[in-house]
Amino acid sequence: MEPFDIYLASASPRRRELLGQIGVRYRLLDVAISETRLDNEAPEAYVRRVARDKARAGLMLFDEKPSQPVLGADTVIVIDDEVLGKPRDQADAIAMLQRLSGKTHQVLSSVTLIDHEEYEALNISQVTFRELNRTECERYWQTGESQGKAGAYAIQGYAAAFIRELQGSYSGVMGLPLYETAQLLQQTGVGLFPDQEWDQE
Repeated sequence: MEPFDIYLASASPRRRELLGQIGVRYRLLDVAISETRLDNEAPEAYVRRVARDKARAGLMLFDEKPSQPVLGADTVIVIDDEVLGKPRDQADAIAMLQRLSGKTHQVLSSVTLIDHEEYEALNISQVTFRELNRTECERYWQTGESQGKAGAYAIQGYAAAFIRELQGSYSGVMGLPLYETAQLLQQTGVGLFPDQEWDQE
């Protein structure tokens, strides 16, 4: 069995890619939780809760404390204090993209890591879109990138052409803020860049 550093309670291929980027080896956990926002729940409280619930759901899959920490994460798009989730269909995705067009929105990305204790971190980034016309929004939907993405876009794909300015964390907008994640991992003793031979000269 291949060695690994953490259990990942997430089905997101973006998060797997980002963990691999910093050399963190993971084993996937299949968790299912409700991601419905509670009445009057603030966006920051909501994203923190969902990330925490994912990590706790992963922990509950074990009869005893797992051998490695469990990581859960969640990312939401917020504009004018409204949370934009994943689009239901083409019309919903186009409406979201037009809502973001020519404006600045927030991307909240929360991480929870459970070992002997619970560790949490939140990254907030500001993303500004240029003006988008409806045809662009329709063509973007046809790429397939909107599906399953909060706010109906993926910064690492075609939508990079929409973004005029980013203040914050590129990886956070993508779905897992790597700086904050690395800080939490180091608190639990998980090192980065495994098997890397450093030149000491």
